[in-house]
Amino acid sequence: MDIFTRPIYKHIIVDALRFCQEKKGLRLHAWCLMSNHLHLITSAADDKNLSDILRDFKQFTSRKIITAIQEEPESRKQWLLHRFEFAARQNPKVRHYKLWQDGNEAKELHSNAFLEQKLDYIHQNPVRAEWVNEPEHYRYSSASCYAGESKLLEIELLQ
Repeated sequence: MDIFTRPIYKHIIVDALRFCQEKKGLRLHAWCLMSNHLHLITSAADDKNLSDILRDFKQFTSRKIITAIQEEPESRKQWLLHRFEFAARQNPKVRHYKLWQDGNEAKELHSNAFLEQKLDYIHQNPVRAEWVNEPEHYRYSSASCYAGESKLLEIELLQ
């Protein structure tokens, strides 16, 4: 579903990524927030577990976004809450609302060529969606960092 369409929801994601970087050991190498999904190239600090960081990120952002849907003006409020409630009923571990899909589509970046392919794929998403003409013009992405321009989040550039 196109959930990340309003600035408030996007800012929740950006702020949570920043918090995970500063407090949980998330090493962010590339990212791109689309309207219905988030691409990340990440790793974890030596003493941290990436799966744990991503689990906590998903839990926190789910709660914050559901609260924002409930409290902020949202024309799709009832529809969104119903869809997230329905998704929660499909999983006995979830009590009220389920925003994120289970798991992550993790892929090991085993070569420089594969890494470059994934980095290009992530950054070209907004171009393919026809939101921008150049990847670095999309605000909610690390493409501007790789172009040497301003950024929303600090990242560790991949060489």
